[in-house]
Amino acid sequence: MGACASCAQASTDDVPPPAEADPAAAEAALNTKGPPPSVLSYPIGTPGQPWGESERKSWYQRASSTQRSYEEDVVSRVMALEDRFEVVLYGRLYDRYSLFAVRSKQWDASKPCCLVSGGVHGYETSGVKGALLFLETRALDYADTFNLLVLPCVSPWGYENVQRWTPNAVDPNRAWGALAAVSCDEANAASALVASLGVEKWKCHIDLHETTNTDATEFTPARCARDGTAFEEDEIPDGFYLVCDSERPQGGWAAAVIDAVRKETHIAPADANGEICGESVSQEGVILVPFKKVAVCACIADADFATTTEVYPDSVTSTAEECNRAQVAAVSGGLDYIRRSAL
Repeated sequence: MGACASCAQASTDDVPPPAEADPAAAEAALNTKGPPPSVLSYPIGTPGQPWGESERKSWYQRASSTQRSYEEDVVSRVMALEDRFEVVLYGRLYDRYSLFAVRSKQWDASKPCCLVSGGVHGYETSGVKGALLFLETRALDYADTFNLLVLPCVSPWGYENVQRWTPNAVDPNRAWGALAAVSCDEANAASALVASLGVEKWKCHIDLHETTNTDATEFTPARCARDGTAFEEDEIPDGFYLVCDSERPQGGWAAAVIDAVRKETHIAPADANGEICGESVSQEGVILVPFKKVAVCACIADADFATTTEVYPDSVTSTAEECNRAQVAAVSGGLDYIRRSAL
């Protein structure tokens, strides 16, 4: 997620066609392990000067390399759920990506409503696959208690190209709510869907993310180059952690999520300064940021219980499957706590 990063305004017009798939690049992007190497510069732009349109186009050319299939990996699994859930087509992006949500078939206005989102940052694989795995294996366990809305892949272009941003170099996890300094079609489409349901008060929103080595080697250097700011290396946390809302921290709920996740993967320790990603640790595996001010996806439902999950798929002690299961455990742990203690 990169909880404290900011982003600059960009247009969503005139997106070029997709590039051809590059299997070698996909292998390199998806299979890094261990601590990331040091990065001192970024090859686009002039240090200290924010990007203009030409730099954004150069970035798009560098970033656009189709490495996996949204249709095969995501849409096919969503459509296979139609016998158990209602599948909703809620938009279309860049004239080629259909956006799908999955919701409870028996939507009942008397039940608490819970939102799960994945793939806001499309490159974060377990956010997408964890949302799908939750639907396939656990979601029906909560059908009697909750109305569920799941957005498995908010940013399909980012998923296919293994990128954090939209094609116009906008971070889609800084584009939500009234305080967002930027906008993007990915966030706008999902926000419109959530608003259209007319839910007076959402009970829960769990937004599924990863922190990866490429945050340090590619995406943070790119952000600093784009914004014309100085690059300072951050330590990548080795393990799972939560980003919760400083305005509504819900410490007991967060602890329950952490306890559920530790059965699947290890929890990230604080660094020598008692921090994770530059933010003070409020309790084991939890940092707090002001969701609405930062304009992250987890603010959009204004839910009583809201968090952004972060797993570390590049750890030498974790696997992709473990990270997917950890995401499912986070959602299930959060819902179990609410069902047990907050209804």
